Amino acid sequence: MKEIRIGLVGAGWMGKAHSSAMLDEQMLFGPDFGVPVFEMVADANEESAKIAQHKIGFKRMTTDWHTLVSDPDIDLVDIATPNAFHYEVAKAALENGKNVYCEKPLSISEAESKELAALAAKKNVINYVGFNNTMNPANAYVRDLVQSGKLGKIMRFVGRYDQDQLLDENLPITWRHINKLAGCGALGDLGSHLLSVSQFIMGDISAVNAMKETIFPKRPKGRDSKEMADVENEDIISLMTRYANGAIGTISASRVATGRKNYLAYEIQGTKGSVVYDLETMGEVQVYFQSDDEADRGFRRVFLNPKHKGYSAFQPAGGISIAYNDMKILEAHELFSALTQGTPYACNFEFGYKIDRTIAAILKSADNGVWTPVE
Repeated sequence: MKEIRIGLVGAGWMGKAHSSAMLDEQMLFGPDFGVPVFEMVADANEESAKIAQHKIGFKRMTTDWHTLVSDPDIDLVDIATPNAFHYEVAKAALENGKNVYCEKPLSISEAESKELAALAAKKNVINYVGFNNTMNPANAYVRDLVQSGKLGKIMRFVGRYDQDQLLDENLPITWRHINKLAGCGALGDLGSHLLSVSQFIMGDISAVNAMKETIFPKRPKGRDSKEMADVENEDIISLMTRYANGAIGTISASRVATGRKNYLAYEIQGTKGSVVYDLETMGEVQVYFQSDDEADRGFRRVFLNPKHKGYSAFQPAGGISIAYNDMKILEAHELFSALTQGTPYACNFEFGYKIDRTIAAILKSADNGVWTPVE
């Protein structure tokens, strides 16, 4: 049994989700993969830090994250701040030789993420980015289908991630609308999750051709304010893609998609079969295999079950739902396993850098209106 002494930077909703996942990881997988010890929490808001210290059980709290990343009693720095602060905190943690668990995105710029990936490799520490959808047992199943050749030559990926949480034009402006804080809009907030699934299953995107639109260019400065502020980034992004493996695709994301709540959906078409998946019906994958008998052709439902990687930690039989927080638990397990057992993991900082350099190419293409290579 090995204790993993954790320092959490950011005491908001995502910080709580990370901490809860770490506790549940031990309950579901046992202490052999590490026992979380909540050593210190840092948040610029002192009251938030105190609440997290009390609710989660951190031994200490601080309003200065610099104190946390240099503390000798911390093994793992867990970054759950807004996007703009990921780079600075992660860089300082790495320079102090800490293992780092950073919520997605790795940073808000391609250059920053490239630097962090190189520094993490140089320091030879665990460096994990929280793209939780890669931990979805459904996506692991689809990846295995693609890699096994059962779907034949992969021809096409069609994906979209739609929500309507910002459909109300009277909702006030937040940090998500400001580029220096968020990096970009729907692409970074939602599209990056879809890009992580695409990267996980399909591999590298080699070129993109994108367009974007801001539906509500101004929003109130506050809930009761009549003063308006400029929205700096996109509400909708849509793009065509070319993959290094020869496949083509289309990807889109919207934060103003009327009626959609958490619609991360994709279809992958191969010469021998296809799959369809939708996060709003998380427990099943639609699968089609080409048959010689036309009477047998058609999609069938495959319910997630204990044969699928990660599922059996939660449920003893197929067809019983798992949910968003369960993907975070599987994420924590992969992280802890890497820390204590030295096992490989997909979502390292290099993976995060690939997502961010793809985002950079998409934004460049949307600005220029031409096909743009992903360098």
